[in-house]
Amino acid sequence: MSTQQDWNALSDEEFRRIFRDWVEENCPKELRFMRKQRPLFDEVAVWYHNLARKGWLAPVWPQAYGGMGLNPSKHIIYVEEWARMGCPRIPDHGIGLVGPLLLQYGSEEQKQHFLPRIISGEHVWCQGYSEPNSGSDLASLKTSAVREGDEFVVNGQKIWTTLAHCANWVLLLVRTKRVEGKRQEGISVLLADLRTPGVTIRPIPNLREEADFCEVFFDNVRVPVANLVGEVDKGWTLAKSVLGHERIFLGAPARPEYALTRLEALAEATGAFEDKAFLSRYAKHRLDVYDLGSAFERFAKVLRAGGDLEADVSVLKIFNTELYQRITEEMLEIAGEDARFEDDLDAGEIQVDAMNLFLDSRAPAIFGGSNEIQRNILAKAVLNLPG
Repeated sequence: MSTQQDWNALSDEEFRRIFRDWVEENCPKELRFMRKQRPLFDEVAVWYHNLARKGWLAPVWPQAYGGMGLNPSKHIIYVEEWARMGCPRIPDHGIGLVGPLLLQYGSEEQKQHFLPRIISGEHVWCQGYSEPNSGSDLASLKTSAVREGDEFVVNGQKIWTTLAHCANWVLLLVRTKRVEGKRQEGISVLLADLRTPGVTIRPIPNLREEADFCEVFFDNVRVPVANLVGEVDKGWTLAKSVLGHERIFLGAPARPEYALTRLEALAEATGAFEDKAFLSRYAKHRLDVYDLGSAFERFAKVLRAGGDLEADVSVLKIFNTELYQRITEEMLEIAGEDARFEDDLDAGEIQVDAMNLFLDSRAPAIFGGSNEIQRNILAKAVLNLPG
């Protein structure tokens, strides 16, 4: 039974306490701090449905559509406590991308049809944006959608589509008109059923031999015109809007903080703290984690005050992802020859998944806009350097 309450009327401290207490009782212990960063829907379905029954699955959706209606301040607390308590990531493209897109740009019929099915878990979504040779340069995408009567016929390929193999719907960016000049024109947003004839999904194993990503091929796939979001050829603004606050949450300090606790445990177990050289490096890592937390808080204050984030938020993702890599590299350094094992290493009362964290730290510097692209954004939009 969902709980209808004005969560924003509570103090931040009270909301944080209520959220932590509920999570402690309702998030299964065996799902906390999962080794797998991107579990499949079936693996975390019990947690997904617990959140849905409570009405806490969609933190920023209006309560009228099954969400919590949180303001930016409370949403940041939700994200912080979720990470600190080790809650598993759920397949969240429907919650974080499709829902906000439909709430802002969708028709009432689309909202009434799709939003309840996201909350129930009947529809599990993925995001069809990137293509071969159209990743960071997304406006160069080539997947086409040609209208025939009441349908669009879609042909093309998407790649790095996260968890497509356990999804049944895709938020699809397509080209509906060839244009000269500005490539952002002529792009549209479609909602496509992955069970439609002509769709082929091929998983792509990662370094840990897990299939987080997929290739998705579209061969004369028919999508109803009713599944067009917004206006035809005007989808670029919509596509960008769903990623508006992504960079601040990609810069949240949870991963480096967790990695640092594992580094500390491993150092205690191996006697590394007796080494002055290691102690010096460890002190720098700890100070960097503190600095990252301060930087995150600075941008979070802007959101809490109802402001919009500027281009300088890109520095947060760079700082976060590269710090995560440095800490996990330090783990392998002090683990020595044991670092080759993918199994957890004994570190006193806990186990340290050193190699797993090291491999996990490679991807965040690429997804969500690679760090090279983030540096270009800072150079052009903040430092006013020539392009």
